[in-house]
Amino acid sequence: MSATTAILEQLSDAHVLVALVLPAAFAGIVAVLSTIAVERLGGTLGGVLSSIPTTIVPAAIGIWGAGDDVDGFRRAMAFVPIGILLNAGYLVLWRVIPAAVGRHTRSHLLLSTVVIALGAWLAVATGIMQLNEMVQPSVEQSLVVGAIAFATGIALGIAANLTPHPAPRGVRRVAPTILVVRGIAAALVIAFALVLKRAGLPVASGIASVFPVIFTTIMVATWLAQGAHVPTGAVGPMALGTLSVSTYALLAALLFPLMPVALAAFICWVAAIGLASIPAYLFLRSRRHRYASIHVPANVE
Repeated sequence: MSATTAILEQLSDAHVLVALVLPAAFAGIVAVLSTIAVERLGGTLGGVLSSIPTTIVPAAIGIWGAGDDVDGFRRAMAFVPIGILLNAGYLVLWRVIPAAVGRHTRSHLLLSTVVIALGAWLAVATGIMQLNEMVQPSVEQSLVVGAIAFATGIALGIAANLTPHPAPRGVRRVAPTILVVRGIAAALVIAFALVLKRAGLPVASGIASVFPVIFTTIMVATWLAQGAHVPTGAVGPMALGTLSVSTYALLAALLFPLMPVALAAFICWVAAIGLASIPAYLFLRSRRHRYASIHVPANVE
C-alpha cells in the first residue's frame, strides 16, 4: 500500500477524524494565545512564552494514541528535535532575508521572506526524510540523532542571541481575522501529523508536528500589525525558547511508554519548562542587561 493510499484511508475513516478533533482544536487555541503573547509582552518574554511546549503536547498524546507501536512513537519523537532545529534555522532566515532582500527592494518584502524561508524548510525536511528512508536507522540511532540535533539547536539558539536585537512590545493589536486563520492553520498541521502517524509514517509525523506554521503566523501577523521590528526581534528568543519542545519530545519518548499518558505528559511539560524555557529566559534577560550596561548612552550636557 502506498503512503498516499494509507493517508486517504485514514481521512475517510470517521472514527479517525473524531480522534483528530480534540488535539487539533487545542493546538489551534494555543496558536492564537502565543501570537497574543508576542504582541503584548514583546519579543524577549513573548518569544520564549510562545515557544514553550504547547502544540507538541496534543500532538504527542495523539501520536501515542494512534496505535500500540512504541518504536514508531519513539521514532516520531526522536525526529521532533530535528524539525525544531530546522525551525531555528527557519527563524534565523526571518532575520537574514529581510536584510538581504531589503537592500534591493522594499516591494513585497514580507511575501519574499515567507516564500524563501518556507521553501528552504521544505527542501531540507524532504531531504532528511529521504535520507532516513535510505539509511533506515534503528530506534536507538534515531534517538541519538535527535539528541545531536537538540545539542546543535542549543548552539544555534545561543549564537542567535549573542547580540540582542530590538524586541519592542506591539502598539497595535493583531486583527481577529488573522488570529482565527492562525488557529485554523495550526489545527490542520497537528491533524495532518496525526494522520501521518496512523498511516504508518512516524518520521514524517514527527517532522510534520513541528512544521513552522506557528512561527510563520506569529511573524506574519505581528509584521502586518506592528511592522518588521517586533517579529524579527522575537527571532532569537523563539529560536532558543523552542528548544523546550525538543526537551519535551525526547522526554516523551522515554516516559510515555512507562506510565499513564496524562501523568507522563504533565511531567514532560513541567520538566521541559524547567530545563529549557526558564533557563532560556534567564539567559536572554542577562544578555540584554549586560548589553544595555555596556551600551549606555553618554549624558548630553
